[in-house]
Amino acid sequence: MSISASTSQALALVADEMREVDATIARRLGSGVPLVGDVARYIISSGGKRLRPVLLLLTCGALGCRSPQRFNLAAVVEFIHTATLLHDDVVDESTLRRGRSTANEVFGNPASVLVGDFLYSRAFQMMVDAGDMRIMQILANATNVIAEGEVLQLMNMHDASLDESAYLRVIRSKTAKLFEASARLGAVLAGSPRDIEDACAEYGQSLGTAFQIIDDVLDYDGSTAEMGKNLGDDLREGKSTLPLILAMQRSSLDQAAIVRSAIENGSTQELESVIAIVRQSGALEGARRAAAEQAERAISAARQLPENQHALSMIELAAQLLQRRT
Repeated sequence: MSISASTSQALALVADEMREVDATIARRLGSGVPLVGDVARYIISSGGKRLRPVLLLLTCGALGCRSPQRFNLAAVVEFIHTATLLHDDVVDESTLRRGRSTANEVFGNPASVLVGDFLYSRAFQMMVDAGDMRIMQILANATNVIAEGEVLQLMNMHDASLDESAYLRVIRSKTAKLFEASARLGAVLAGSPRDIEDACAEYGQSLGTAFQIIDDVLDYDGSTAEMGKNLGDDLREGKSTLPLILAMQRSSLDQAAIVRSAIENGSTQELESVIAIVRQSGALEGARRAAAEQAERAISAARQLPENQHALSMIELAAQLLQRRT
């Protein structure tokens, strides 16, 4: 396959379908408790790329699936993702997401946690609507793995001895698993054979892994305006991300000690020094190469799908991810 569509064209391909998904989201946010809707609408309306529902719709399109359940399940994966964001921001004590105050900053931690619980439970109600045990199995498993990834990340906080394989285990659980489930669901809805289903899952996992690596790169190579979050948040939270892991491996003993101390103490006092070490050590280039390897895996998986505009757009989505700045 040749790559002909741009990322914007990929999103335009499913724009009409995404409006159906948005309508489903708005309808299913209904609750007799006003605060539930207020908090949920606040975070869902705060922007974001909606990559997980887009991925589900692109996969359906690539495999010729027109089932109306695709709108319902796209909303489900967005609800699950939003619930994880609400809980993440409380755990991480974050104050800024997508360029504005986090829900916990506006509504408080208790409301954010409980509305996150509501979104999880609403998502499971909507899964039942699909009436397919395989779909429920995929989503239930994904939700469980994501929760395990969150706990694993918590256990790894302030651990400067974390290596690349341990880092990848966390992000494949915490971030990539929902990408994987979204793509696999598209194949299941299309009634695809298992080899195609597995190729879609491979695409989603690799895309999600690359997405998170680039996200971690931008914490040291972006700006608050670009990212819509406070730079240095990962360091403050004691997260040993790939740029920091590679920086400690590639810098002098004294420089590595500065990075190690910042991780262990969750301190941003040396943020400027840490950023300089990360940039000078070649860690950002190394992390981008790791993301490129994952993007190539995603592209190889997408080439196993029928050759059409949706599949070509999935390839371009992976290729363009490496140019991401926000």
